Amino acid sequence: MANIKSSAKRALIIEKVTAKNRSAKSLMKTNNKKFDAAVAGSDREVAEDAYKTAVKTVDRAATKNLIHKNKAARRKSAMTRKLNAMESK
Repeated sequence: MANIKSSAKRALIIEKVTAKNRSAKSLMKTNNKKFDAAVAGSDREVAEDAYKTAVKTVDRAATKNLIHKNKAARRKSAMTRKLNAMESK
């Protein structure tokens, strides 16, 4: 445990921020999995809805620096390619 009051307070803040970041990252991963499941299910409308929410959460994670902006762009591009591939089938 910290001996200095300010460092003890800082430790508590870090715990809260870490929990918040972990939750946001988990939500992003969950939405990506839901999108992948919708594409595998081959239902176009469900996949489009899942795509919209997944892209939103990826963008939000990138703006909060949970993931790098290039990683966000790569993930969105991959999801778009999957959605477009579904269209051609």
